[in-house]
Amino acid sequence: MTRRQTLTRRARFGSPGTAAIFGLAALAALSGCTRTSPMHTGSISTAPTTAPQAIAAMNAAELGNVARTYGASYQADPQNKATGLAYASSLQMTGRNDQSLAVMQQMAIAHPEDRDVLAAYGKALAAAGDLPRALETVRRAQTPDYPDWRLLSTEGAILDQLGQPGPARALFQRALEIQPNEPSVLSNLGMSHLLANDLPSAERYLKSAVGQFGADSRVRQNLALVVGLQGRFDEAERIAAGELSAEEASANVAFLRTLLSQRNTWSELESENRA
Repeated sequence: MTRRQTLTRRARFGSPGTAAIFGLAALAALSGCTRTSPMHTGSISTAPTTAPQAIAAMNAAELGNVARTYGASYQADPQNKATGLAYASSLQMTGRNDQSLAVMQQMAIAHPEDRDVLAAYGKALAAAGDLPRALETVRRAQTPDYPDWRLLSTEGAILDQLGQPGPARALFQRALEIQPNEPSVLSNLGMSHLLANDLPSAERYLKSAVGQFGADSRVRQNLALVVGLQGRFDEAERIAAGELSAEEASANVAFLRTLLSQRNTWSELESENRA
């Protein structure tokens, strides 16, 4: 595992999704050597009507339960759109990106013209690391005469991972024109600046995102990451402790301390990214 992979898979505090994708290794993000998980933010049913948006707010135990529930429902009716989308989302949130992609491939076959399915398929492709196909799929799902801000934000996050921050940020701004102050888009903007090593701007966007109604655990975890990367470890741990277990928060901050104690961390990451 290279240091670039290590940073993206271990030091990140949250998942790229679709959320929010932490760009170097793919969305909402979105786990590796240590697992991070979103925290519980409300009473969420694990019945087969749970929406993907609600799944994003679940903790690890709830995600495991809902993935098993949707897995059984999906096996019984593999062409059901609502079940397939929710099952794929729960799989992504537990780090099972290849399995999530397999589910979405079947959904795309069953619903080849469905915009929601194509959008979710694009996110699954991005989470699995197939960025060119993800970009093609998300663009195919978009309608220029009535653009969807979620698709604009997802396309921007993919472009960021492809090393195109300018076009990515233009898409984020278009998404914000349609959906002002949307926390997931502001978070993607923050992570875009993080990838460019502009940590003050990243923190500004992420603090704005955290202050918006509807900001989920991953947004706050991204803020903790950016604060920690600036050496404010105690503050980062306080932010992360509200989203992760005490052990996970402490482990993430300890890793950041080690990472930042090494010389030329960012220059090495940028060199690997260019390569």
